[in-house]
Amino acid sequence: MASFLQAPAACQVPTARRTWKAPSRASEEEVRDLQHPAAGPGPSRATRPGVCPCRPPEEPRMDPFSGHPDSGNEAVPRGGRKPTLRVLLALSPEGGSGGRQGMNNAGWGPTPRLRAWGALAGGTLLGALWLLWLLGSVPEGVPLPRPTVTILVWHWPFTKQPPELPGNTCTRYGMSHCHLSANRSLLASADAVVFHHRELETRRSRLPLAQRPQGQPWVWASMESPSNTHGLGRLRGIFNWVLSYRRDSDIFVPYGRLEPRSGPAPPLPAKDRTAAWVVSNFQERQRRAWLYRRLVPHLRVDVFGRANGRPLCASCLLPTVARYRFYLSFENSQHRDYITEKFWRNALAAGAVPVVLGPPRTTYEAFVPPDAFVHVDDFGSARELAAFLTSMNESRYRGFFAWRSRFQVRLLADWQERFCAICARYPHLPRGQVYEDLEGWFQA
Repeated sequence: MASFLQAPAACQVPTARRTWKAPSRASEEEVRDLQHPAAGPGPSRATRPGVCPCRPPEEPRMDPFSGHPDSGNEAVPRGGRKPTLRVLLALSPEGGSGGRQGMNNAGWGPTPRLRAWGALAGGTLLGALWLLWLLGSVPEGVPLPRPTVTILVWHWPFTKQPPELPGNTCTRYGMSHCHLSANRSLLASADAVVFHHRELETRRSRLPLAQRPQGQPWVWASMESPSNTHGLGRLRGIFNWVLSYRRDSDIFVPYGRLEPRSGPAPPLPAKDRTAAWVVSNFQERQRRAWLYRRLVPHLRVDVFGRANGRPLCASCLLPTVARYRFYLSFENSQHRDYITEKFWRNALAAGAVPVVLGPPRTTYEAFVPPDAFVHVDDFGSARELAAFLTSMNESRYRGFFAWRSRFQVRLLADWQERFCAICARYPHLPRGQVYEDLEGWFQA
């Protein structure tokens, strides 16, 4: 049984492959016949040589471009042929001869040039869609790019002129995507504004409450102890975050810390003296003054600083203290987590054993090994403390430096680094938080 795809016997096309060569120029009659097959002079498509007049009527006409059967529902323009054929003829070069060049051996398929144009257009469309998809979605597991956080310092601490703040200021401290600025014109656009308390306390700087943008976080910053901080009562309900040495601060910035050492520890400086103390603000009402008065009858202590009329230059302090076995790291007041440069720089970084007066021993042990310092609370009297220090043998003394083989001191005294730390904490800080009683929190 013959397949319905085969023509009747009277209309069989020879099986030998035919070749077709386009004439050099088509006649006007041929062009009219291609454009208007059902009208005008000349033979119709059904009676032209090579076209079978007995094609089965149920065979659907195929759309030459889509490859799908022609439904016949589309509007057919005047002349009986769809606009696609006229487009095909218009794209063909050389006028009428292009009409024939636009037909392949099968009769109505697109030329290689048209197929190339179609592939190019399709590739361009797919490329555009792919780019849109990339812009509108992020593959799973790939982090979103971090936006740059702008931190505005309203008044630089302890000075009228802020330092130069280049764009890579925070990058130097390992914090990228962080812009630190003292330009007050950025108030409306800054992601957070930080205020140092000393300037607010002395009224050298005032809060721009009337110009504060809605929802902008404000940071209260201070590295002083509560005993030396005043005027917090008038700052109720203003600040959202706190930057301080307190471990429960929103931005915790200690005066120093121990970091792993990458190489061998430097040799311990030679010692030829017992104890040293550098003090600038000496007041008899302070506990450290009280303890010093009771300690000196039993222990030789060399005192330096403005309080004793023997100030040390910045580069002189560490070499001077390095000659001493012990350093009195006495804080000016005793408060929660208040451990200052008197411990980190003047003692540990200088190579002396710190004798500490400050928060409880457990607080110090949260930062350094328990055998890295001597705490005054471990002794019942100043006489007992002095006896312990003066009777210590060399082996016991060197045991206080065991940490140096594994750690080194990192000082955090630069205000630029302290303010850049806001960026590191910024994604994790609570939004909508307000310190309704800043004084009560800080004095606790």
